[in-house]
Amino acid sequence: MTPASAKRALPLPAVVAVLTCVWLPGVQAGVVGDFNHVERCKDSLYMGTPPRGYLSTSFTKICQRYEDKPRFVTLYDSQRHIPMYSAYTFKKSDGEKKVDFPWMFEPQLASDKSSSNMEPFPQSTSMHMNFEDTQAVLEDYADVVQYERGQLNPDEHQADPLDKASTYSLTNVVPQIREFNIGPWAEHRDLIRKRLNNYCRGKAYVVTGVTTSGHTIRRNNLDRVAVPEYLWSAYCCTEFDQNAPYFVRYKFPVFAAYGLNDRVNNHMVEVPLKNMEKFLKGRMDVDKNFQIFYSDCVPDI
Repeated sequence: MTPASAKRALPLPAVVAVLTCVWLPGVQAGVVGDFNHVERCKDSLYMGTPPRGYLSTSFTKICQRYEDKPRFVTLYDSQRHIPMYSAYTFKKSDGEKKVDFPWMFEPQLASDKSSSNMEPFPQSTSMHMNFEDTQAVLEDYADVVQYERGQLNPDEHQADPLDKASTYSLTNVVPQIREFNIGPWAEHRDLIRKRLNNYCRGKAYVVTGVTTSGHTIRRNNLDRVAVPEYLWSAYCCTEFDQNAPYFVRYKFPVFAAYGLNDRVNNHMVEVPLKNMEKFLKGRMDVDKNFQIFYSDCVPDI
């Protein structure tokens, strides 16, 4: 992850524009009421079903669209200005990271009349005031050298250039302590990439999320972006190599991990899905039926 203070080259100046979109009857994208249609990112979720049990009604469902195509799902907290989770399908990749994409924002968080596609931040920072009430903006990460912009759907887990580009929305990003981001978190991300590359034979679904703490990035004496206490991730792959060595095979079809977003004691802990859900129930505002994957990623026989 590039340092939060690093500058990214942006394309020609852009403004929040209403783009002409081809709409299917009854289908909307960008900010959505549900994910029950392929054009609303249904294919990013195992059995088309998002994690259940979140108690807050203030979170916003985003079907992350880029270049008029649904890419992945995000549940976004417009008050804390961070995603609670992003859900995506893993694509076999070489783990190479692209660094020439501009950071983007979600126009429909600011106005439901705006484009349903994520768009690059305008070069004019004064334009950012138009949508900073509902989401993080580049200035929030400009002078906080202890944090990195941590992608919940990481560039490294995608292969197609446009899928990789779509991960550079700030609505897919949380502040990660630098030592955690470039250390245990990066190592785990690559471990899972190699595991799914080598042993997943079908489609792999991943959900990566956060628990929140009291820490917040402030700007101009205002609370701007919440800093997660823990980051967690789980994958579901029901078609896998049955001949894989046992030390790998027992981590299929589903497994999970979590780590403390801190400078120390920040190692990633791999656990069965149920163990992680129990861990998260004590740290998140969820009900007793909190479930990350439909039927716990147990395929129907």
